[in-house]
Amino acid sequence: MRSTILAVLVGAVVVLGYMSIYIVNPTQQALVFQLGRIVDKQTEPGYNFKYPFIQNVVYLDSRILNLNMPPLEPITSDKKRLIVDAFARYRISDPVLFYQRLQNVQTANRRLSILLQSSLRSELGRTSFVSVVRDDRAGLMEKIRNDVSANAAELGIEVVDVKIRRADLPEANSQAIYARMQTERQREATEIRAQGEEQSRRIRSRADRDATVLVAEANRDSEIIRGDGDAERNKIFAEAFGADPEFFAFYRSMQAYEAGLQSGDTSLVLSPDSSFFRFFKDPAGVGAPVNGIGDDDNGITTSSPSLAAQ
Repeated sequence: MRSTILAVLVGAVVVLGYMSIYIVNPTQQALVFQLGRIVDKQTEPGYNFKYPFIQNVVYLDSRILNLNMPPLEPITSDKKRLIVDAFARYRISDPVLFYQRLQNVQTANRRLSILLQSSLRSELGRTSFVSVVRDDRAGLMEKIRNDVSANAAELGIEVVDVKIRRADLPEANSQAIYARMQTERQREATEIRAQGEEQSRRIRSRADRDATVLVAEANRDSEIIRGDGDAERNKIFAEAFGADPEFFAFYRSMQAYEAGLQSGDTSLVLSPDSSFFRFFKDPAGVGAPVNGIGDDDNGITTSSPSLAAQ
């Protein structure tokens, strides 16, 4: 009998001891309630004691929690409608105030979502479309976070961060903008091509003009050089004729024989007594005219262009 009573007492002590101890994990913080009132809070992990039966413990999360919002469609200051997908991260900074105002995370998410939507609409309504998508997105997020943090502090919540995942125009507006952008790029391309064509024609015209000038100057210089050469040649011939008229006449006759007596289609009709053959009759060329050719009115007829030229 005594052993039974002792076993019951030991069991009761063990149960009372077990009910007097509660454990706070590193990811938790605890509130101790006594008869419905909060009498203690524990934010550090470890073993703690409470009065059994009259006190109970409520655990709250101490980690950073995520809040995913449904897409919004705010209107920017330049009357652009956007589809905004945002999220927030927060932690329970004051568990007592949090429990008194919200009691659980589900309620906190709903209240915080309302605050975040209101702040997003307010800030985006004062900001241009370009600032939201490109120029001042980081500064805009900081303003929204500060605004939501100020309101969330009254709920025992600390807002760690607010981010916009996506901020785009509605599909219909995007298509219209893409079409306008494409039209503008095509116009710019057409303008650039026209400018390039104009430049190419200008360069081609300048090149043709320069080529014409160069050819004309080259022809002029060649005519000048050819005239100088002819003058020099005539001067040399005149000097040679003046130095020895007889040798000059003989030399010119030899050239005439070489040009006129070639094999081919050359035909000659002339008198045997023609002065053309004077050097065949007399090596000294007695009676030869001073021009050295000896072609006078003695009935010489030739169809040779070379002989006629001589």
